[in-house]
Amino acid sequence: MSGLLPGDPADAVGGAATPRAQCVLAPNPSPMTLDGTNTWLLSEPGSDLAVVVDPGPLDETHLRRVVSIAEQQGKRIALTLLTHGHADHAEGAVRFAELTGTAVRALDPALRLGDEGLHGGQWLEIGGLDLRVVATPGHTSDSLTFHLPADGAILTGDTVLGRGTTMVAHPDGRLGDYLASLRRLHAMAAEHGVRTVLPGHGPVLADALGAVDYYLAHRAGRLAQVETAVEAGCRTAPEVVARVYADVDRALWPAAELSVRAQLTYLEEHGLI
Repeated sequence: MSGLLPGDPADAVGGAATPRAQCVLAPNPSPMTLDGTNTWLLSEPGSDLAVVVDPGPLDETHLRRVVSIAEQQGKRIALTLLTHGHADHAEGAVRFAELTGTAVRALDPALRLGDEGLHGGQWLEIGGLDLRVVATPGHTSDSLTFHLPADGAILTGDTVLGRGTTMVAHPDGRLGDYLASLRRLHAMAAEHGVRTVLPGHGPVLADALGAVDYYLAHRAGRLAQVETAVEAGCRTAPEVVARVYADVDRALWPAAELSVRAQLTYLEEHGLI
């Protein structure tokens, strides 16, 4: 049963998730992207305007499908937002902007189309829809989370996934930043009514606090395993991966190596190895 898994994931990926959020699944499944990239279509009920978060890969059929779904609901896409710059989330943004005539707003200036960017603490209002921008660096330095307070939901990009755990993309991503971001999301779930995670990949999670608790525990456990591996004589990231991630699909080892490099840097910076 899904309720036994961390975060209480939904049984399927795609479709309506909350009164204001709908997932359009991109056709790019892989070990890294799970079922594919979740492109999020957001709109206030009754409004004729919509926002898209993470158009996804440069796939013309997918991008046009997102536009078509909005139009079928009588909505015009007014803005495009990016959680971060990885290609599976952002590669299609320029083409999507051409299709919709929208600006693209992101933390990284290199990803923007238009004069306005995004930053943590910012509030956006589009057609009555309220979104709060939350800085959540760690997976990447430019990672953002979008808080949808009316639905008690957060759109987490790759910071929290709907299944499994994410990587810290060393050297751009940093473990210390990532742990701080998880603690920030934990406080939002514990103190500010956030219940639902709308992830960048995988199913929607109904238990945000449980999901973040799991992520924090997983990170602490992996960090301890890496420290033990170093104490046992592992000297390189590939050696640590082979020892610590021996039970993980080898297709994921390149991503695991990035996380291990981030963990080794963290341990060195804190004088633990």
